[in-house]
Amino acid sequence: MILACHGISKAFGEDVIVKNGSFHIEDHEKAALVGVNGAGKSTIFKMIVGELPTDGGNIIVTRGKTLGYLAQHQDMNSHNTIYEEIKTAKAHIIEMEQRLREMELEMNELSGEALKSCMDTYHRLMAAFERENGYACESEIIGVLKGLGFGEEDFIRSIDTLSGGQKTRVSLGKLLLTKPDILLLDEPTNHLDLNSITWLENYLLNYTGAVLIVSHDRYFLNRIVSKVIEIENGELMTYMGNYSDFSYKKKQLREARLKEYFNQQQEIKHHEAVIEKLRSFNREKSIKRAESREKMLNKIERVEKPMEVDTDIHLELTPSCVSGNDVLTVEHLSKSFPPQTLFKNVNFEVKRGERVAVIGDNGTGKTTLLKILNNVLNADNGSFTLGTNVQIGYYDQEHHVLHMDKSIFDEISDDYPSLTNTEIRNMLAAFLFTGDDVFKRISDLSGGERGRVSLAKLMLSEANFLILDEPTNHLDITSKEILERALCDYTGTVLYVSHDRYFINQTATRILDLVNHTFVNYIGNYDYYLEKKEELTKAYSETPVTTASGSISSNTASEGKLSWQEQKEAQAKERKRQNDLKKTEERITALEERDGEIDALMTQEEIFTNSVKCQELAIEKSQIAEELEKLYELWEELEI
Repeated sequence: MILACHGISKAFGEDVIVKNGSFHIEDHEKAALVGVNGAGKSTIFKMIVGELPTDGGNIIVTRGKTLGYLAQHQDMNSHNTIYEEIKTAKAHIIEMEQRLREMELEMNELSGEALKSCMDTYHRLMAAFERENGYACESEIIGVLKGLGFGEEDFIRSIDTLSGGQKTRVSLGKLLLTKPDILLLDEPTNHLDLNSITWLENYLLNYTGAVLIVSHDRYFLNRIVSKVIEIENGELMTYMGNYSDFSYKKKQLREARLKEYFNQQQEIKHHEAVIEKLRSFNREKSIKRAESREKMLNKIERVEKPMEVDTDIHLELTPSCVSGNDVLTVEHLSKSFPPQTLFKNVNFEVKRGERVAVIGDNGTGKTTLLKILNNVLNADNGSFTLGTNVQIGYYDQEHHVLHMDKSIFDEISDDYPSLTNTEIRNMLAAFLFTGDDVFKRISDLSGGERGRVSLAKLMLSEANFLILDEPTNHLDITSKEILERALCDYTGTVLYVSHDRYFINQTATRILDLVNHTFVNYIGNYDYYLEKKEELTKAYSETPVTTASGSISSNTASEGKLSWQEQKEAQAKERKRQNDLKKTEERITALEERDGEIDALMTQEEIFTNSVKCQELAIEKSQIAEELEKLYELWEELEI
């Protein structure tokens, strides 16, 4: 066990965050802390790291173990470049390497006991350097930066010029490179694109320490964790398994408790009816028997009714009219922001009833496409056509049409006067506005809260073509599930941009992947996309040009089929990769063996007393280290 929380309690005034809650994390365990927005997940993290005191209980971290924490928001002020800043995470290794180089020079000037003492120190420091994987330090830093979505051109950007999300990515990179014994990650995927999230998943799956994650990304949690700790109404409950296991077990537990509650209520009503009947007889014996039964009834330990869950809320999205079968036709569309080309000459169609997810790396032009379709931006070339009776409902997080002087409730009721108070409250509850929250002024809301109000209004708009830009941002898991069911039951058409793979998997009937300035079409959900994308990756060693319909195209190929010549070239390229990989591995093995031989030689008296021989071996060892670093990088490229 590396972390234990025993009987912890925390409240802010009358708002109880957690009461007498307990959980523990084992060495190397990957666990999630889940709960609705505002349940207290981040507060628990802050108590664990000591940023907030507990009101009661104990938080114990095993002696000698290190703890690393990534908060949701980073206040990073630095004049360093991204590369310089993230390199500080390896400062101790860089200092060790510098000291080793200095000692190698010093040994030229020493002899006798002084040389022997220096060599002993050198060997100890070298052993520590190798334990820390010092020779791979540089490639490890670059690998983390690229994995988190920074290109080499970004390495020289100053931290002062970065957005909040970019600073969070830099902080995450530094944290991963320090390799603490337990990682506390609060929404680590918030500012990552799909490729970076996949990279982080693989990194954490292979991470040797323990990890505790707060995240609303269910796909991410399903891949990473083997334990889920839920905080609900101030209580902590632990479930073994991933998020899907937790969701299933929780549903079963709630149904069992609900059944127990209703059975007891039925029993109580029966006793009360008997008591009332006995009293109605108005006889001494009957009254005494009624009193006796009443005492027995009062001693019954009442089962509390399980809390009503927001998943009981069902949104109904009803288009005002049915559109034609051809909802959207895009022809030869192009857009650039020189010198960057986003997409060019793309063609695709959206048919009635489809739910199309647009995915791709950050900055490739997904949001720009939606803005063009809603006439917020103009295309450089090409055109798009809307079908018969198509009525668009557009959700853009940057262009909320809200009245700042109104309350949330009035914002909905004024636009939709036919709705009852209950219907309005149900809609707002689905988007996390409950109780007196519905009377908050729009002007007092955060950007995320205003986005949720805009999304709620859109769900009521009766449009038959919804265009949504990151609709699940700022929603907790329960609200995402409500929205998923609503969109799956929706009889209209949906085109949306999202990084939420679980949401895509649940709702999409088709995926458009924006890659290499065009769209590749996958008819299916996210799992289908992964399956087919992997097949393409295995078949072709480099990404071919793709058409908007998703077929692989060339001057001589058609309908997704490679020509015989192209197949031969692909096979030859794969054989060369395998051959280069084998040679690289053999060379690495040879160098590592020679490195071990040098270490053994330096422990022999006839060697470490010979300063000339020591210097020769030290130089050879340094050359081996440099060559190995290049070979490790080459191996990583060839292994992909």
